[in-house]
Order: sequence, then C-alpha cells, then structure tokens
Amino acid sequence: MEESVTQLSESSGRRGLFSEFFGAIGRAGWRGIDHFGAAGIFFIQSLAMIFRRQQLKSIVQQISFIGAQTMGIIALVALFTGMVIGLQLYYTLIKFGAVSAIGSAIGLSLVRELGPVLTAIMITARAGSAMTAEIGIQRISEQIDALITMRINPLAYLISPRVAAAVISFPLLTALFDLIGIAGGYLSSTIVTGVNTGAYFYRLKASLAWIDVMGGFTKALVFAVLVVTICCYNGFYAHMRKEGRGARGVSLATTAAVVQSCVCILISDYLITSFFL
Repeated sequence: MEESVTQLSESSGRRGLFSEFFGAIGRAGWRGIDHFGAAGIFFIQSLAMIFRRQQLKSIVQQISFIGAQTMGIIALVALFTGMVIGLQLYYTLIKFGAVSAIGSAIGLSLVRELGPVLTAIMITARAGSAMTAEIGIQRISEQIDALITMRINPLAYLISPRVAAAVISFPLLTALFDLIGIAGGYLSSTIVTGVNTGAYFYRLKASLAWIDVMGGFTKALVFAVLVVTICCYNGFYAHMRKEGRGARGVSLATTAAVVQSCVCILISDYLITSFFL
C-alpha cells in the first residue's frame, strides 16, 4: 500500500514538472506574440506620421546621427572585412587552382550577405542602443508625459523621424560598406598576394547581377525597419519592464534592444536569402 502511494506521488510530481515546464513555454510564447503585435502597431502608427511637413528638420537630424556619424565605423569595418576575406579566399582558392575567381567570391559575399548584415549590426551597436537609451531616459524622466500634456504626439515627435532616417540611411551605408569592402579585398588579394588586377575586376563585374544588388538593398530595408522598431519600442516602454524600473529599466531595455535586433537581423537574413536564391 505504501509503495503504491509513493509511486502515485512520484508520477503526479513528474506530471506537475512537465505541466509547469510546458506552461512556462506557452506563457513565454504568448508574451512574445503580444510584444510582436504591439511592436507592429507601434511601427505602423509611427510610419503613418512621417509624411508631415514639420518632420523634415527632425528627419535630417536623425539621418545625420544614424547615417553620417556612423560612416567612419562602417568604413573601418568594411575595409578590414574585405581585406580579411581577400586573404582567406586566396589561400583557399589557390589549393584548387581557382585564384582568378577571387573577385567573384569577394563581390558576391559582400553584396549579398556581409554588407547588409554587418552594416545593420554596427548601426544597431552604435545608433540603435543610443536611440533606446535616449527614449528610455525621456520616458522615466516624464518628458514623454509632458509631450502628451502639451498635446504633442510622442510617436510623431520622437519615433517617426527615426523610422524615416533609418529607412534612408541603412541602404546608403550598405552601399558604402560594399564599395569599401570590395576595395579592401582588392588591396589584400592583388597588392599583397599578387592576383592580377584585370582578372579581379573582370570576374567581379561578370559575376554580380542586378538581383544580387537588389537582394542586398532589400535586406538593408528590412533590417532598418526591424532595428528602428525594436530599439524605439524598447525605449518607449522602458518604464513597464518588470525586471527593473528607472535607470535599471533603461539599461535592461537597451541590452534587450541590441540583442533582439541582432537576433532578428540574422533570422530575417536567412528568410530573405532563401527567397532570393
């Protein structure tokens, strides 16, 4: 009798653990769906308020912050990325006697993949985190509440210019990354290792098609929407985080925005690549 009671209690305990485990997964899934839907509405409302005449000055200021002030780090990362790819591909292709294809490999890898992805990650690290922190501080210091009191729409005043600036800046910075990356690949593969310059640019021109360029710019636009929505959404609702309030809430929101943006960049990169192949 005692053994049966013990077995019954153990089985009920295991069922309780399983139900608690799957219940936690289900609750996390519902929270994710809830935040995804709220972020989508957040973006649509912000997008609808871009087309106002008084937004132009704010949009130009945000283009300067997101785009112009990020050019330096983008150029540096692109140069050394292209140089590293050039060296790695040279010592890989020489084993197969296909060194002449190095221009094609560098161009396709940068334009299709590395250009938009690394550009988006660097903008997230520099400008996205700053956006989240700035909006989060404005939220906890009640500046956003003051805007509402003055009958100024905070989405139109704070978020819409950033959305427009991101959509403009991401493709331009991606193009800059591609050009400087190709130049870096040229430096390392032709000047350092001695690959023929004419063969490099001929294979580069012959291999790149318009669909490759369009795929890279499509990724840049999708990444722009994802990054600006995630970063601004986390900052705007930093005061509602359960893990912490005040300055801690802003720091947690900034960390979450960067991590979520990078994860979404990689996931959407796979989906878009699957579509264009």
